[in-house]
Amino acid sequence: MTMYRCVGLTVKSDFDKKDAVIQDVLGVLCPLGIEVRVDAERMEGLSCAKEYAALRTNERIDLLLVIGGDGTILRAVRELTDFTVPIVSINRGSVGFLTEIHSDDVKQALPALLNGEGALDERALLHVTVHRGKEVLFNGHVLNDAVISQGAIARLVDLSTTVEGEHLTTFHADGIIISTPTGSTAYSLAAGGPIVHPQLTATILTPLNPHSFSQKPLVIPGKQKVVVEVLPRPNRFMDIQLSLTLDGQTYLALENEDRVMTWMNGTTVKFLRHKKDMFFATLRSKLKWGERLED
Repeated sequence: MTMYRCVGLTVKSDFDKKDAVIQDVLGVLCPLGIEVRVDAERMEGLSCAKEYAALRTNERIDLLLVIGGDGTILRAVRELTDFTVPIVSINRGSVGFLTEIHSDDVKQALPALLNGEGALDERALLHVTVHRGKEVLFNGHVLNDAVISQGAIARLVDLSTTVEGEHLTTFHADGIIISTPTGSTAYSLAAGGPIVHPQLTATILTPLNPHSFSQKPLVIPGKQKVVVEVLPRPNRFMDIQLSLTLDGQTYLALENEDRVMTWMNGTTVKFLRHKKDMFFATLRSKLKWGERLED
């Protein structure tokens, strides 16, 4: 007997309607008597979108199934209103650091998780607020990172950064990545940041191409509040477009003296996995550690 009575189902935006994975998933859920709520907006045209109730983010579900890659998971987490709902991810992307089940293994792996054989993997979310004077432009969470960067014109910008009210430094750089341990294997890693175990409550500050060679990535306690302020630019550089990108998907244009604040407030998202800690195995698999380089 499954412990999940109502399951939400969502897919990546460019999902192939002829893909057999969705039928494999429904073939597992329906015989168990599970009510399925489908993300009908992204699955329009599929027969299952007519047969099952539409998924609404404010409706109570016991489990959320995500078919796609890491980007689909990041979008699903952003739209989730109840962070107590565990997520099971089926990989249809490329790297898939966050995904649990390969699409070829759905019929074997999914029933075991539904029958309570899995373990919860909690990942800390980073709370982000954006302030322009007294106005709050954004108030929400990210799973991976918040990135301040410039647009098409390549010119360094000045970002005054404080931690818990103490001035850390002013980064003269292309920008800065503020990431969670989960996000440490994403953009931050590509920019030279460290890999941080996801069970740690930490925030990683990774400057993008800093002018000063001594300004290196920094790991700080996650509960400490980071404030990054865009320092005024000379008029001749006002055509430089600064932006804040959240989890690679949400974009906000930044102006002089805008402030981006981040900290971890204890909010987590839960992933249902076969084993509680497979982080090192994931690193070996996804980053090809220990494999010989081909000519």
